[in-house]
Amino acid sequence: MSLLAPLWLLLLVPVALLAVTYVVMALRNRTSYAVRFTNLDLLDKVAPRRPGWRRHVPAAALLLMFALLVLGFARPTAEVRVPRERATIMVAFDVSASMGATDVAPNRFEAAKQAARQFVQGLPERFNLGLVSFSASASVAVPPTTDRRTVLSALDRLGTGSGTAIGEAVFSSLDAIAALDSEEEAPPAHIVLLSDGSSTTGRTVSDAAAQASARGVPVTTIAYGTADGTISLGGQEVPVPVDGPALRDLAGAAGGGFYEAASGDELQAVYEDIGTSVGYRVERQEVWQWFVGAGLIFALIAAVTSMLWFSRLP
Repeated sequence: MSLLAPLWLLLLVPVALLAVTYVVMALRNRTSYAVRFTNLDLLDKVAPRRPGWRRHVPAAALLLMFALLVLGFARPTAEVRVPRERATIMVAFDVSASMGATDVAPNRFEAAKQAARQFVQGLPERFNLGLVSFSASASVAVPPTTDRRTVLSALDRLGTGSGTAIGEAVFSSLDAIAALDSEEEAPPAHIVLLSDGSSTTGRTVSDAAAQASARGVPVTTIAYGTADGTISLGGQEVPVPVDGPALRDLAGAAGGGFYEAASGDELQAVYEDIGTSVGYRVERQEVWQWFVGAGLIFALIAAVTSMLWFSRLP
């Protein structure tokens, strides 16, 4: 948090002096009261019970009100999450044969499609959403569109193939974004890539990350599956462990986030987190109203407690 008009903080000096004066007067009155009535046993019997700590509540609330109003005048600013009005999200979906591994129930592929469906349905309606599927090559299954039904239908039609071309998936996503961005002010774009293995064909992941970074398009990656995943090929069980480090490097080089998911529930949580992050932007705004509002609340507390306990306003 920073202040646009910090000179207003000088008004905290009289507020502090007022607080010190109150404490000194309270102590002086207490001492004077004790001196006038030295017979404490008799005083306990004849004197009414004093309000104790309650008599300080209105004054404390009033002082807090002054301090908060001064902070409000200083025009504090903070980073605030603001919903994006528009954005383009490309979902790059791994359809390689290893996605058939059953280490995630019922298998990686079906669980990933289910989580992707919920991610699609949870994005703001005005967001453009596209789908890229990739195995040995990458293709744009759905160009960026606001029609969610088209994307959901394309997800349902996906099938698996051999090979994993992660670099090609990023390049295809970037091309789809570029084709949409014919406007003078294109909406911000983001690629969300899910895969369970290493790139085995096509252009390199490092080249794809460099291109995404140059175009200012972050790539967030999801390493999906476990180290114990296997698929059946030719009657044999072939291990297909997830390759997290490669996907972490891609995300780091392309300015995106990296996630790991070893189950359908974890993947759903990842998609929800990504949806929240891409659906908002962070900007610095003035938040003086927070302090003024809090100051008014403390003013109300001072007034109410003083009226209830002492039948007068502070």
